[in-house]
Amino acid sequence: MDWGILEREPELACMASAAREAADGAGSVVLVLGEAGIGKSSLVRALPEHLPDGTRVLVGECDDLATRRPLGPFRDLIGSVGGELADAVTEGGDRHRVHEALLEELRGAVLVVEDVHWADEASLDALRFLVRRVERLPALLVLTYRDDELSREHPLRHLLGQVSRASRVHRLPLARLSLDAVRTLSAGRVDPAQVYAVTNGNPFFVAEIVAAGGTGKVPPTVVDAVLARLRGLPGATADALEQLAVVPSAVERPLVDALLAEGAGERRGPLTDGVSVLAAAEQRGLLTVTPERVAFRHELIRRAVADSLPAARRIGLNRAVLAALVARPGSDAARVVHHAAQAGDRDAIARYGPDAARDASSAGAHREAAAQLRLVLRERHRYAPAELADLLERYAVETYTIADSAAAVAAQREAVALRRALGDTLALGADLRWLSRIHWWAGNADQAQEAAREAVAVLEHAGDDRLLALAVSNTAQLRMLSERYAEAVEHGERAITLARKADDPAILAHALNNVGTARWRSGDPGGRAQLEESLDVALAAGEVEHACRSYANIIWTLLDNLQYDEADAFLPPAMELADRAEHLGFLNYLHVELAMRRLAAADWEDAEKHAEYGMHDFVPARCPALTVLARVRVRCGRPGADELLTEAWEIAVGTKELQRTGPVAVARAEAAWLRGDAKAVIEAAEPVHTQASRLPGAPHRPELGYWLTKAGHPVPPDDSGHPYALQARGQWRRAADLWRAAGCPYEHAAALAESPDPADKLTALTAFDALGAEPAARLLRAELRQLGVRHIPRGPLAATRENPAGLTERQLQVIRLLAEGLTNAEIAARLVVSVRTIDNHVRAVLDKLDAPGRRQAAARAAELGLLPDGSQT
Repeated sequence: MDWGILEREPELACMASAAREAADGAGSVVLVLGEAGIGKSSLVRALPEHLPDGTRVLVGECDDLATRRPLGPFRDLIGSVGGELADAVTEGGDRHRVHEALLEELRGAVLVVEDVHWADEASLDALRFLVRRVERLPALLVLTYRDDELSREHPLRHLLGQVSRASRVHRLPLARLSLDAVRTLSAGRVDPAQVYAVTNGNPFFVAEIVAAGGTGKVPPTVVDAVLARLRGLPGATADALEQLAVVPSAVERPLVDALLAEGAGERRGPLTDGVSVLAAAEQRGLLTVTPERVAFRHELIRRAVADSLPAARRIGLNRAVLAALVARPGSDAARVVHHAAQAGDRDAIARYGPDAARDASSAGAHREAAAQLRLVLRERHRYAPAELADLLERYAVETYTIADSAAAVAAQREAVALRRALGDTLALGADLRWLSRIHWWAGNADQAQEAAREAVAVLEHAGDDRLLALAVSNTAQLRMLSERYAEAVEHGERAITLARKADDPAILAHALNNVGTARWRSGDPGGRAQLEESLDVALAAGEVEHACRSYANIIWTLLDNLQYDEADAFLPPAMELADRAEHLGFLNYLHVELAMRRLAAADWEDAEKHAEYGMHDFVPARCPALTVLARVRVRCGRPGADELLTEAWEIAVGTKELQRTGPVAVARAEAAWLRGDAKAVIEAAEPVHTQASRLPGAPHRPELGYWLTKAGHPVPPDDSGHPYALQARGQWRRAADLWRAAGCPYEHAAALAESPDPADKLTALTAFDALGAEPAARLLRAELRQLGVRHIPRGPLAATRENPAGLTERQLQVIRLLAEGLTNAEIAARLVVSVRTIDNHVRAVLDKLDAPGRRQAAARAAELGLLPDGSQT
């Protein structure tokens, strides 16, 4: 039975409107979310009736497999899409081809992907690709998922975070049915109040209980409701349902025919009448049968049937599916392994698992590849030592890729032990180099250095220039990262020679990167040219990963050197490359670098937005991301900074790298100063300053020395021209000019605040208030009162911080300066951004304040308490 859907008119109207806008070129994403049985699938099934005639709707589903099918929902589209997409998805190894084919196929269409909480990694990658581009397409992307099943670490969280940052997204959380809707569905069959009390309005539960009713008795559980609907079915039909229920996806017709002819009659003999045996179940609304496939009407029906089976029966049915899949050429290895695991067939897991993992990895589904190899390695006794070492290395690489550092380290250690026992010198050296890299990724500096040393020792006389070059370059990289610049150059130049001899552009780019970065960061400006050469070599060779690392090191060094305009030139092409190639680790790292750039520009909101990309388990990105988020909270006076800095410091200490400890130490020192704790300033800054003072060109030494000087702790003179060094020497005016030229309004105001002239201090106070920098403004007000200055603006009221107008941090800055009578050009100069950017912010402010002009906006802002007292006139 099908009573249609109730109380979903607003959601259907929203989706239909979004589809019409998409047809006009303004694509968007629709998120349909809710608990199991809430009606997500029913809603999207009803959508075509609300769309213009001829609208193309494509539907793919994600399956609840123990190890997911790579590109599963897009495989479902085969037969409904063009040959290019079908071929790309079937072959699966070229992610770029799959993504481009999807992009073309999606034009002018509505793509629905159901149950994305079960999506494999390759499918999530494809959806991330589409989400970033859908706004520019005549297309609508509809994603359904269960929001109550998402843990903090769930893979879908990353995709949802990306969707949330899109400008055109519609969130449709589905509510449970009201008692009136339940009464309509009950239609006198059962007591609606009793049904509502038991189901709490879940549409599926309601429908199942009503369908199982008629006697006035409500089954105690939904499983009972489903099983009640199975009672009275012919035995052959019940057997067929049980057989299909152990397949966690729609079942394609060839597999249906094979199972119904051979497997489902395990208890009652072969079912020779084929798919027609399912007719009774279809009539009862349990199944949907098409010429291409058979599917349960709802996943909860399938689960209810499967969960009701005795274990022995379930194992037997899975064996039948396994046998049918193995007998069919071209069966998905992932499905074979799933049913092998459910059937307890360890031989099949060992035989097909490595292929399933390879398929997943080639499709970019690294979580699925790791899961497959995890199953395989439970049967490690079935493999010869060399084969087992290969599998362990593959597992280490996959878990490294998905940032499961502990698993990666453990697997790679075991692979190294096997290679050592086998006496395979080349493989041992290669695995030691990988172990070094994985240890660094996990934040284990000492272990990374130890493995790197042994890798070089093993390969030194092994006769393979390429492997030796990579091991030597890896050593150079570790030396560079730990600020041992002279050693990094020595090892790196040797790696360059070996790479050129081996004619390997990837290793050459890697080695040039290490040498160039070490030279540049140690104060040799010639290193920049070598680092940029590494970028050119990598780009020319199509080595995207090495090109991304070159970009990342160039940008990081420019940021440390306060060369923000030049960093701005490198960030867009770097992020475009990482985005296009789906190198998400580097893309996230580049987002964190952009967050550092926006922090320098005092664009707090944008800094936080980009820093969030780094809040994953990848240590090199997480540490600076935590630091940026903490500094925003420190400067804006928001809670939670201490917890972020504590975690960042723990990570930084483990890396033993000044590029990690330096930024965290300066953030901790600044936080201590703003809360008036000079002792804590010294405790935070002094040890790292001592370390930085021993290095040439250390970028954090001037700022650490500045905070120590402010806290009354003597430090050796710093005669560099860094603005913080100038401030430490009392040259606040020159420092303020440099900060303004660099585009750092917060630091500019802080330098002005050190002037002995109260007029300069008042100018700084105005800037702090405009930036929302409450702690710095509070300290400066206290200083002005001690100087006897009268008529000190009181600053923003509590209502300002609560922000009833919904303005962003930057928009608050703009309205405060606008209220002072500044022109857009003057505001742009004050905030060190472009006039066009300020034009956009002013329009947004006028709109949010519902003001026709600037004067009215200022008056409205004053009424809401959004302006400092001195501006409310």
